Amino acid sequence: MKRAILADRTPNLFLLQYSRPELIVVNVLLFPNFVFTESILEKRKPLSPKAKRAGWVGCNFLIDQIPSDARITIVEKGVVMPAAQVRTNYAKLRPLENLETDARGWTLDVLKIVRSLGTTDFSLADVYAREDELAKLHPGNRHVRDKIRQQLQALRDFGLLSFLSPGNYRLH
Repeated sequence: MKRAILADRTPNLFLLQYSRPELIVVNVLLFPNFVFTESILEKRKPLSPKAKRAGWVGCNFLIDQIPSDARITIVEKGVVMPAAQVRTNYAKLRPLENLETDARGWTLDVLKIVRSLGTTDFSLADVYAREDELAKLHPGNRHVRDKIRQQLQALRDFGLLSFLSPGNYRLH
């Protein structure tokens, strides 16, 4: 899966939740192929030596690590979202598709951290306080603070947040 992400060959993922025994659709979410990054992968234990594919290593998707902005709701609590709203939400994310996979990972990881702050208005210092998390996700980068600032600018350019004053931002 890591190779598929790096080669930009991941599929779209639809998650369907339904109620039993009625078999009624409750929720449907779309995760576009371009929101999958290495940071959402969790390596599983290799299959046992007795398994047919002994030694094979799979992975889990850590869906909770994908920012809410990158989850497109199609059905929520049994109600189908208006098609125009689904298209608009998809269009907001579409610019991410044009980024290189490494840059896309950074952008989504910074967005996830900004969303996890739990406030609409935040400061650069708030994001810097979570610098260690980003350093662990991207161990090859020695200039994490520079990258944070760059990704906040990218998120601003994508219309996901706005610049209020030096070091201060607002989420949309």
